[in-house]
Amino acid sequence: MIPTVEWKNGIVRMLDQTKLPLETVYNDCKDYQTVARGIKEMWVRGAPAIGVAATMGLALGARQINASTFEEFWPKFEEICAQMAATRPTAVNLFWAIEHIKKFVRENNDQDIDTLRNMLVIESQRMLDEDVEANKRIGGYGSVFVSDDDNIITYCNAGSIATAGYGTAEGVMRAAV
Repeated sequence: MIPTVEWKNGIVRMLDQTKLPLETVYNDCKDYQTVARGIKEMWVRGAPAIGVAATMGLALGARQINASTFEEFWPKFEEICAQMAATRPTAVNLFWAIEHIKKFVRENNDQDIDTLRNMLVIESQRMLDEDVEANKRIGGYGSVFVSDDDNIITYCNAGSIATAGYGTAEGVMRAAV
């Protein structure tokens, strides 16, 4: 699988899909602003990949917040969420991911801020892993409908780079093989 977005040495590494197919370029995002730029400028494409990238960007943003209490942290985090939401106003998974992370933060407001920051990194990675597993399940379910001599055409982003790694419609083809 080609990683579309991943944690690498404390940064978010994002495949710049605007360079494909001629070049394979990964951009290292050291702050949430760069992740937001990557979503806005379409380095990352495909609803699942956008959602995962946003969760990782929010985790990076949480690391940038100078706060020692939840009361100091929360308004600053909400502002980062708003900035992330502004990147692609029609991306459904973007808003789902942001709301999921906001709920996660609110549910863990009793944690100290450093612990919460680490929990956000873990949660964003869990969401990436969950997306890959969901796509593998889709592939398994759909593969029973594919015969060896079938011709399949897809439109839009349906492969591994549209997701966190495995692919939706393309995942069906991968599983069938």
